[in-house]
Amino acid sequence: MKSFFSIVFIFASSLFFAQENATQTAQEFQDELNKSYADKEKSPLTEEDFKTFTHLDFFPISDEFIIKAKFIRTRKEKPFEMKTTTARLPVYKKYGELHFTFEGNEYKLSVYQNLDLIKKEGYEDYLFLPFSDTTNGEETYIGGRYIDCRIQKELEWTIDFNKAYNPYCAYNYKYSCPIVPMENDLPIAIKAGVKKFHD
Repeated sequence: MKSFFSIVFIFASSLFFAQENATQTAQEFQDELNKSYADKEKSPLTEEDFKTFTHLDFFPISDEFIIKAKFIRTRKEKPFEMKTTTARLPVYKKYGELHFTFEGNEYKLSVYQNLDLIKKEGYEDYLFLPFSDTTNGEETYIGGRYIDCRIQKELEWTIDFNKAYNPYCAYNYKYSCPIVPMENDLPIAIKAGVKKFHD
């Protein structure tokens, strides 16, 4: 059991989504998310949840939340232990910053690399983008949400908030999930992606 959960802890935020390609639409992503959550072999849902689960609740897909951002590669970043909802402390490194404009104001988000995950085949260019915003606790999960990314070659990167999803611990307390760093707390409402699961 311990080895099973150690694997789950490492991959809980990325196992089903990091394989997406750059052309996958938000609708395809959300359809695949629903399919994964309906599969008892893959889903974080509890047995009780499966009694009534049909699909996750999403905001309407909107081009407004497909954001073009200027990517700035940060240098000489030191590895750090990212806090989680348990005592687990996975090691990450900040990879860079995404600077963008939304409704006339400037914001930035940091993207991170899990130093264990990038050693695994197929995940070498995987990046982790956790964020929180003013919808948390009301329309979305109180602990914030995640977006899985791949390293993009251009200086202008795309952030598709329609692909934002909840950490597994939003559905099941048994999981260990990274806590969104304070630097990625947005003072705006990101009304895109998955909503909270329980009221």
